[in-house]
Amino acid sequence: MAVKYVLTEKGNPAKPDDPKKYYAQAKSAGEVTFKKLSREIAEGSTTVSDTDVLAVLNDLTKLLNRHLSEGRIVRFGDFGSFQIGISGEGAESPEKFNVSLIKKGKVNFRPGVDIRQMLNNLRFEKEG
Repeated sequence: MAVKYVLTEKGNPAKPDDPKKYYAQAKSAGEVTFKKLSREIAEGSTTVSDTDVLAVLNDLTKLLNRHLSEGRIVRFGDFGSFQIGISGEGAESPEKFNVSLIKKGKVNFRPGVDIRQMLNNLRFEKEG
């Protein structure tokens, strides 16, 4: 199966007079909920129910939030790792920097080997 994409016209904000260009943008093929994932995981097991899996995934979410908010990298084995990143404005010197220059936090995900291989093998197909 291929990842569908659409074309989107975008300009360069740093060079507003430059001609706009068209870029591919991935098109969603729907979504999978936590509940659906828990059912699918449970279907592959003879010892746990989808309710058990859902409870574990909910706890996993809580723990991921806690450890990330405490500045830890959270590693999910071959799946990948999560880490907090920050973005903001720079200062001319360390003395002129203050925390108000930090604009927001974000979650960085670094995929593991299996996901990287999947990304390397993606096929793309224009929608429509």
